[in-house]
Amino acid sequence: MWGYKNGPRRKKVLLIGLAKTGVSAIKHLDKLGVNIVVNDIKDKEQLKDILCELEQLNNVEYILGYHPENIDDIDMAVVSPGVPLDLPFIIKIKEANIELIGEVELAYRLSNGPTFIGITGTNGKTTTTSLVGEIFKTANCDTYIVGNIGNPVIDTVGVANEKSVLVTELSSFQLESIDTFRPKVSAILNFTEDHMNRHHTIENYIEAKSKIFMNQNSDDFCVLNYDDEKVRNLDEKIKAKKIFFSRKKQIDGGVYLDENNNIVIDVDEKVTLLNKSELSLPGDHNLENCMAAIGIAYVSNIDLKVIKKVLKSFAAVVHRQEFVRNLNDIMFVNDSKGTNPDSTIKAIESYDRPIILIAGGKDKQSSFDELLEIAKGRVKTLVLLGETAPIIEKCAKEKGFENIYRVKDMKEAVKTSYEIAVKDDVVLLSPACASWDMYKSFEVRGDDFKDNVNNLK
Repeated sequence: MWGYKNGPRRKKVLLIGLAKTGVSAIKHLDKLGVNIVVNDIKDKEQLKDILCELEQLNNVEYILGYHPENIDDIDMAVVSPGVPLDLPFIIKIKEANIELIGEVELAYRLSNGPTFIGITGTNGKTTTTSLVGEIFKTANCDTYIVGNIGNPVIDTVGVANEKSVLVTELSSFQLESIDTFRPKVSAILNFTEDHMNRHHTIENYIEAKSKIFMNQNSDDFCVLNYDDEKVRNLDEKIKAKKIFFSRKKQIDGGVYLDENNNIVIDVDEKVTLLNKSELSLPGDHNLENCMAAIGIAYVSNIDLKVIKKVLKSFAAVVHRQEFVRNLNDIMFVNDSKGTNPDSTIKAIESYDRPIILIAGGKDKQSSFDELLEIAKGRVKTLVLLGETAPIIEKCAKEKGFENIYRVKDMKEAVKTSYEIAVKDDVVLLSPACASWDMYKSFEVRGDDFKDNVNNLK
């Protein structure tokens, strides 16, 4: 597929960044007999657990703790999403005319002709990707839910074929490093400022996200949020057939909400699918996610009965604004996957009810200023635990918060939250921090929260 036996020596690929996708890429390149040079700025001791996964591989050389000086014999570089493309070392690679791609592009080139569906946007990617994946699975398609959702795309190489569908969540970091990647259906959900430390401007961020439709043509489809002006303004740049969705305006050639809160598909013909009240996922943000999923599934010729069935029964993604329980008209929500302040901002902005926020965890040197500024007027009480509890408390007091509780563990956090909550409050676990000070992973933390909530009397 790449012609690795081309010439007097085997191709040499430089892989930069030993993240989860990096490990998967190394394993697949090793199977192809490629000479691999693995580079990470972290040293051997910091990476010892990951290196254990790779110790049986034969064609791998490691340069750890620093970037290599000599790249003259490198044929291609594969960069992990977490590595910024404006690093001096990355610029050096580009200036040497060495091809630089990411794991998604690598997987696309190695794949055996599956149908790719690509979903991006600032908010709602994981929910929409999961929802679309569930629709395709229910329609008995050979479906893989991959990408930024946590499953490397390259793990499907050798498994998926031309009859398979890869429903792919794509971050701006992943899209920055694509070249030929072309989804049959793409979707852009929304744009708000995110990852400015990497992209620097909203224009650069949108440009990175927009690469999702870069290689599409008139045989493909692009599903777009009409209500988001920045998304709508991409219209003229897109060569694919455009399918808009809107919860605010009745639009021709798309998916919209009518005056009776019915979701209408008006593409080839006008079809009333179901009422907004029938959706299993609550809230306007989830209405938009559902409309995007409807557009994607419809242009993919999925039976309307299947789409409707999944929309009425789909449960929230585990640990991502996951509804846990209503107790005495108090709603408990598990957003343990909110491991940074930006994720928590998105979570608290999703509710129009008073919030008791359980936050805190491993200190990643994040600033909590923006989170607490936005939380004012939305979060009535903070319940703090873990390593960052005193840091968040100090910042919160500077922002004028008065109702702050420090607790020693999740059991006390849940008990305290329930005791101070009143009717119609939301008790939201969205820590804005990693879990590693108290838990092995955010999944274990979320499960502990759910166990304690379900044990409340």
